[in-house]
Amino acid sequence: QVQLVESGGGSVQPGESLTLSCVVSGASSDFGGIGWFRQAPGKEREGVSCISKRDNYTNYADSVKGRFTISRDNGKNLFYLQMHNLTPEDTGVYYCAASSLPCFGSWLYLPRLDSWGQGTQVTVSS
Repeated sequence: QVQLVESGGGSVQPGESLTLSCVVSGASSDFGGIGWFRQAPGKEREGVSCISKRDNYTNYADSVKGRFTISRDNGKNLFYLQMHNLTPEDTGVYYCAASSLPCFGSWLYLPRLDSWGQGTQVTVSS
């Protein structure tokens, strides 16, 4: 019964930055990891990054390494995805999701996540 709400999406030009937020509420004590996913029109959903609730272990997709940073506020169920040097290939609907499992190497490929947010649109274009 975890609820997730994303915000911070918008339209930017290539090379610019954007930060997304995910607020976790409800039975938030039951989750072990939070992750970000994205989906572009006509493409399958792609795992972007995840972070563990307890130890802040993180994992990133190769396509965003060095450009995106996932983080959280200490003592708060608030998570962020900082995106820098954005390109048109980063365009899509971004979702945050929760799992009872903490983030690990293959977390972004789990067959089922426990809870999903509604998504927020990110558009990168000239």
